[in-house]
Amino acid sequence: MQNSDNAIVTGNAMDSAEVCRKAADAIGRAKALVVSSGAGMGVDSGLPDFRGERGFWNAYPMYERLGISFVGAANPTHFLRDPAFGWGFYGHRTNLYRSTEPHEGFHLLQQWIRRFGLDHFVVTSNVDGQFQKAGFEEEKVLEVHGSIHHLQCLRPCSDAIWPNREEIPVDHETMRALHIPLCIRCGDVARPNILMFGDFSWMSVRTDRQESLFGMFLEENRGREMVVVEMGAGTAIPTIRALSERLGRRRGVTVVRINPREPWIDAPHLSISDGALAGLTAIGAMLAGGRKG
Repeated sequence: MQNSDNAIVTGNAMDSAEVCRKAADAIGRAKALVVSSGAGMGVDSGLPDFRGERGFWNAYPMYERLGISFVGAANPTHFLRDPAFGWGFYGHRTNLYRSTEPHEGFHLLQQWIRRFGLDHFVVTSNVDGQFQKAGFEEEKVLEVHGSIHHLQCLRPCSDAIWPNREEIPVDHETMRALHIPLCIRCGDVARPNILMFGDFSWMSVRTDRQESLFGMFLEENRGREMVVVEMGAGTAIPTIRALSERLGRRRGVTVVRINPREPWIDAPHLSISDGALAGLTAIGAMLAGGRKG
């Protein structure tokens, strides 16, 4: 469903170019930028798309043989019942994210921030740490579901959260970890500081602090021209989409939604039916041509 003349779900190249021009104009006028992202942001870096059971099983065929979906694999009960199996999934993902280089779209966003002197903040549902790896400041990132690069006690025995510096080799045939990280306080099993499905022990202290900093950012920029550039955020878990739309109701805020499957958003906001890198590149081409307010 879609009511905006500006929002493009289907259309010709001229329509798409016009939307990108308007997005570039909004960025050129803005004083602040919120970068919001879901899982689709990582696809252009080569990270797997877990959309639907088939997408998850394409990335992890072992779980298809076991009849386990993404929801089933991303469940904290595995750490309690069989820590090596729980850490098989998260150890593999830790290693994958460490070896992945952020795509050029991350750097385009940083170029715009520098060029236009934009106050900025990143809000992401991704746990991969790619924004920090690309050079975004730790104090400017809100990871609403936590981070795989931080650990906590499974029980938990305290509110301690510490950096994940563990080496976690994984047997890809069985998806079992050959090393199990332990709590630095009590020596029991440690787990990623990630909000999982049906979670019973996630420590939100780190994310709460990030949310506080984001709240301060929003207050400081209240009433100023702001652009929200949202990328790869779907409707299955609509946390990021809901945030973008909530911010879009504030005076002076323009939302640019970049999404190849679910791009729709109501006017006066803008939508680009493309992947994150392609959408950012198209906007960047307009900005490179001197388009600004």
